[in-house]
Amino acid sequence: MSQITEVALGDVRHNLVEARDQISKIVLGQEQMVEQMMIALLCGGHALLEGVPGTAKTLSVRVLARVLSCDWKRIQFTPDLMPSDIIGTNVFDMSNNSFSLRRGPIFTDLLLADEINRAPAKTQSALLEGMSESHATIDGTRHQLSEVFTVFATQNPIEFEGTYPLPEAQQDRFLLKIKIDYPGEEAELRILQAYDAGTPLDRPESGELRPVIDVKQLIAARVALAKVRVEPSVLHYILTIARETRNHDAVLVGASPRGSISLLLASKGRTLLHGRDFVTPDDVVAIVEPVLGHRITLAADAEISGTTTSEVLQSILDKTEVPR
Repeated sequence: MSQITEVALGDVRHNLVEARDQISKIVLGQEQMVEQMMIALLCGGHALLEGVPGTAKTLSVRVLARVLSCDWKRIQFTPDLMPSDIIGTNVFDMSNNSFSLRRGPIFTDLLLADEINRAPAKTQSALLEGMSESHATIDGTRHQLSEVFTVFATQNPIEFEGTYPLPEAQQDRFLLKIKIDYPGEEAELRILQAYDAGTPLDRPESGELRPVIDVKQLIAARVALAKVRVEPSVLHYILTIARETRNHDAVLVGASPRGSISLLLASKGRTLLHGRDFVTPDDVVAIVEPVLGHRITLAADAEISGTTTSEVLQSILDKTEVPR
């Protein structure tokens, strides 16, 4: 196994860069989002995408699935959505007097959970089981999900009417919370030029996009992630950052040990994407907010004063000694 992993490490780096280049042909001006989505996939984690409508969240999942030769499905979360709409149910077949399993959309490789905060807690919990345990329970029977099952959930940061805020336990199951901004002026101009030329970017199936990695290679990439080196000083740096979130005056609840583990894994994932086999402090700093930002609960007086989690994390980074 170790020999296979070492051989795969160089190939993994090459394939990941090629996949990122393919996605960038379609998803313009969202390089950070694409990189963080790939980190989540590489680490076997899930990602919560937060951005206003029209910023390529759905398109990114479609393109990612095509580049990785993965199946994907989309669920539009609504207040009347039931758990069975996600995981499926047993249906009685009158022709043979027996029940047959009708699998829900959770049985896929990549799942886009659109506006996840519009569904009630009971429905959200059905998805949470799949996210945390990689299986779905239907009528008391456990069913295994895909080996690369990954949830990309979206939520609108400015619209709260008719929504159910995600509980802290569910937010903690997301490896990353990816905040998506508008594309830059140059990128948006290229988007307009593509549509003006009659080649809309929201139809990647008809473009030049081609598969780069398959499911087996993605699994091999996750195995290869273990070969990325982390020096003891960098490991202590990660630990210190996570623990300081629990001691900060503005924080009511800091990051759990799952948060520090997630920061380690995401740092290693970013390292691979940037063509290295060792984690640097820069890797940690670049990914700390997407990993820890949604795992921190601010104290009431901090919220009233307008303090943000970004400011808290930056203050922790500023006072934490960077390893040399």
